[in-house]
Amino acid sequence: MPDELPDWIAALPAINAALNSLATLCLAAAFIAIKKKRVHLHRNLMLTAFGISIAFLACYLTYHEGLRQYTGEAGRAFTGQGIIRPIYFTILISHIILAVTVPVLAIAAIYQAWRKNWSAHKSVVKYAFPVWMYVSVTGVVIYFMLYHWVGPAL
Repeated sequence: MPDELPDWIAALPAINAALNSLATLCLAAAFIAIKKKRVHLHRNLMLTAFGISIAFLACYLTYHEGLRQYTGEAGRAFTGQGIIRPIYFTILISHIILAVTVPVLAIAAIYQAWRKNWSAHKSVVKYAFPVWMYVSVTGVVIYFMLYHWVGPAL
């Protein structure tokens, strides 16, 4: 089994962080748009965020399958030491648990909007928006902690 990742697979974590950043920007802009009653802009931004999140998921799964095939590893180990270690794992665990809910919440919100059932849509997005935003932001934080952490043991 080869132990080195092809460059295109090794690049996927950075691409994933970029996709999460774009999703975060779309979510924030969509929030502002709906507060300003710009419904069509809100819809387009939310559907863009959803599409970006689908692309993220495809890249994420491709990376982990490539990592498994080329190295036999399931993931990258966090090397930070000291207080940053439990901070990292707290962020990671909350991110994973909430990330599982995002597709269900997002699809439910889109479905209710498509049906123009605005009261149900608002009920779903009351939870979907903050969870999706948290997952998108912490995805970027996790990437930087995992791939670029060079700080001291705090």
